[in-house]
Amino acid sequence: MSGHSKWSTIKRAKGATDAKRGQLFTKLAREITVAARTGLPDPESNGRLRLAVQRARAENMPRDNIERAIERAKAAGVGDNFDEVTYEAFMPGGIALVIQAMTDNRNRTVGEVRSTITRGGGNLGADGAVAWMFDSVGQIVVKPGDMSEDEIALVAIDAGATEFESDGDGMVVYTEPQDLHTVQEALSTAELEVESADLVMKPKDLITPDPDAAVKIIRLIEKLEDLDDVQNVYSNLEVTDEVFAQVSA
Repeated sequence: MSGHSKWSTIKRAKGATDAKRGQLFTKLAREITVAARTGLPDPESNGRLRLAVQRARAENMPRDNIERAIERAKAAGVGDNFDEVTYEAFMPGGIALVIQAMTDNRNRTVGEVRSTITRGGGNLGADGAVAWMFDSVGQIVVKPGDMSEDEIALVAIDAGATEFESDGDGMVVYTEPQDLHTVQEALSTAELEVESADLVMKPKDLITPDPDAAVKIIRLIEKLEDLDDVQNVYSNLEVTDEVFAQVSA
């Protein structure tokens, strides 16, 4: 099982409760509203909004919730009070974290993030401290259906994909950020089931600490993701089978 599959499985188990789903829907709605305010409130004309809506649908967010989030963006001033901020952190064992947040109170958010990182044994760094360890890329997860991995790779490469890897029951395709939609459309046209399509921070190299340290870092990431203002957390942690078994038990 690839790193993507492991992280996805952990997050699905974590988000199974009604409370977690409600928090996730709130974060998704916030992203939809802000995305709609930063461009046209039309997913077909606004790439960021299109991705936000796709992700919301993938998480089974009710259609009414999605439409209300878009409508809120059309109201004067709604969505303008949220700032998008990124924090970077060093954890023991050379693990780096990139934390993306959306906040209406920077002081509150940085305080909560710093406190969580410090309690986990890490340190919040300056801008650029660890960002160089990651690449901003498009990530598409597809289920193969009747196509082989080689056939999927050919479709993806012809459409502009830069990299791909096996993902247990499917494949993960990587693209340049600006090519994400084009590659996604090509895969869909080839009648492949696209499970998700997102812009992500992909680590250039993965680090494998000892299992106990890895479990602690995963628990820290979960605490960060539980913060209301935090949208995404990326790391260069390699999730081994042993660690996956521990955190999924």
